[in-house]
Formats: sequence, C-alpha cells, structure tokens
Amino acid sequence: MSSLTSSTSPQPSTLTTPPPSTTSALSSTTTLTTFPFPPHHTFPPFFTLQPNTTTRRAQLHHWTTLILAYTKHHHIFRLSPIEAQDWDLFFNKPLRRRLALRDIREVIEFMCIPEGGGGRAEWIKGAGKGSGESAEAWIYWRRPEEWAAMMEAWVEATGQKGQVLTLYELVEGDAARGLEWGGMDMELLGKCLQVLVKKGKAGVFGQEGESGVKFF
Repeated sequence: MSSLTSSTSPQPSTLTTPPPSTTSALSSTTTLTTFPFPPHHTFPPFFTLQPNTTTRRAQLHHWTTLILAYTKHHHIFRLSPIEAQDWDLFFNKPLRRRLALRDIREVIEFMCIPEGGGGRAEWIKGAGKGSGESAEAWIYWRRPEEWAAMMEAWVEATGQKGQVLTLYELVEGDAARGLEWGGMDMELLGKCLQVLVKKGKAGVFGQEGESGVKFF
C-alpha cells in the first residue's frame, strides 16, 4: 500500500450526481463541480480495507482525509453511509471498485475517535449509530468549535452584535450567501451555537421553527 503516500498531483474526476435519495444530505449551496481526487483513489486495493493492522490504519487515515476534503468541496455536512455508497467518493465506476458499506461505516467510526480520525465525525443520535439503513453522521470538515468562532467573528465584523437574528437568516438568508456555513443543517447549527451559549457569548431563544439568536 506504499502507493497511498504518493506525492503525485491529484487527478481530477467528475462528480457523479448523488441519487435523489441522497440529496437531503447536501446543503442548498452544493454545486456539482469537479473534485480533484488524489492518485490513490485510482488504486484498486484502496477500496478494500486490508487485514494488516498498520496498512489498515494508514488506509483509514487516507479515507478520513479524502472524506473531509470531498465534503468540504461539496458543502456536505451530514453523511448516510447507505446513501453515500453510490457517490463517486466511495464508488470509482471507471475502476469498477467500491468501498463496501461495512467499510464505509468503519471509516466513519474511525473518524469519530479522537485518537483515530481526530473526532472529525459524530453519529447522529437516533440515526442508528453505525447500524441500520437510517444511520447518519455529522462530518466535521470544521468542528462545531471552529464554526462557532467563525460565526462570532462574522457577527463582530458585520456589526450585528446585540441584534437578534433568526436561525434561518443565519444559514439561509441573503447575508449567509457565500459563507461556509450557508445552508448548514439546523441541528448542526444548534450544536455550534451551544458552544457560544456555554461561553456566555450568545443566547438562543424561541420555539422550533421560530428560533432566534442574539450574540453578546
């Protein structure tokens, strides 16, 4: 598996449009643009997790890096393994190789572990935690703490501290266009805002569907 560490420049690959059932996992700002896959994405053994412990761990790290880059590129915040298995991320059609569903789940599980994938994923409560067709996970190409810091800086820079913003405005409003968190899932937005709430830098109020936030 030494080829996995090749420094060759990534070769572009055209994104395969996800099946209709997967579009709920994509943000409203997702664009079907070309993602530059790294060379090892064309290496057949990459799509089979190897039994050797050292090699397998290296693969898991490579998959973690690739998933984070891919989801950031396409502005994806949550991933359902059973739906994503047909994305070109996990299925290389020209190569006729795909990462098995159980292996996709193992990669996500690895990403959830701080000492493994750096805690860059989290199974969504109530979604099966890695088992069952409804299992989904947050993919943290930015951690909630990072999103919170960016939102706080944006509010400061735009002079909106002390003003009340609806959660919808924060992620779907005109002001959110072009921002990295534009189109973010409301549940994930809540996790990010709670980081600021715990620090006394924001307050969230209102009922579901009519929630607002005030930054202090």
